[in-house]
Amino acid sequence: MKLGFIGLGIMGKAMALNLLQGGHTLYAHSRSGVTDDLLQAGALACNNPAEVASKADVIITMLPDTPDVDLVLFGQSGVAEGLTPNKIVIDMSSISPGATRDFAKRISALGCSYIDAPVSGGQVGATSASLTIMVGGDADVFESVKPLFQLMGKNITLIGDSGAGQMCKVANQVIVALNIEAVGEAMLLASAAGVDPERVRQALMGGFASSRVLEVHGERMVKRNFEPGFRIELHHKDLNLALTAAKEMNISLPNTAACQALFEECIAADGGQWDHSGMVQALEQKAGRKIA
Repeated sequence: MKLGFIGLGIMGKAMALNLLQGGHTLYAHSRSGVTDDLLQAGALACNNPAEVASKADVIITMLPDTPDVDLVLFGQSGVAEGLTPNKIVIDMSSISPGATRDFAKRISALGCSYIDAPVSGGQVGATSASLTIMVGGDADVFESVKPLFQLMGKNITLIGDSGAGQMCKVANQVIVALNIEAVGEAMLLASAAGVDPERVRQALMGGFASSRVLEVHGERMVKRNFEPGFRIELHHKDLNLALTAAKEMNISLPNTAACQALFEECIAADGGQWDHSGMVQALEQKAGRKIA
């Protein structure tokens, strides 16, 4: 297939490489340029999103936030300018479910289809093509592009209509944030008691407390490795989406709000670029000690 990919950050670049390895033609664009390794793998650089959309039959976006997707789709030289009927736009960013439904209507008015397909799994999942992909949109369109998703992920689920994939991703981010906070508290508690937190982590991996967060981010906390797989500033954005949706529906998410406050403390300490496991550093600040 002739594919387009817009947004070549930590995850987008790896996802684009997996599509190229699947044998597809790939037209690519990023504000920072298309990297040499992508070009060497066969990617064809385009000057703007409109050029990508004019050349590709399926256009994928992987961008930081709702305004970025809006600009790439509908701004000057945006995707909408390059679309012709029957093309498919897939947004794999994590953005507002409400805005997603609006984008889908606007793309549909141009005679094209729109799928929201946010992902979970971070840089590791993007690189290993093991992402969880949560999809919203028409079932027939989903089936037509599912082989592309299978090149990027393993757990691929059609959740419902437009926006449903984004709402599922918001729910995912709530669970992940609360898990990170819980693992951080547990590791800090063990360390403060003079117990080796790494041995605690290894023991808990064999019990009911086991989780991917404990496995991956628990290790990051113990080893003090906060180089980003998924940045705090992006998870902070996702929890804003959750809290905004909760307010609109008049429901309370108290622990989500508490995790958001911890992320905000990290951002205030210039930690917006830390991996989201770095939330533990806000807990350490409160405790006056680090995990050791």
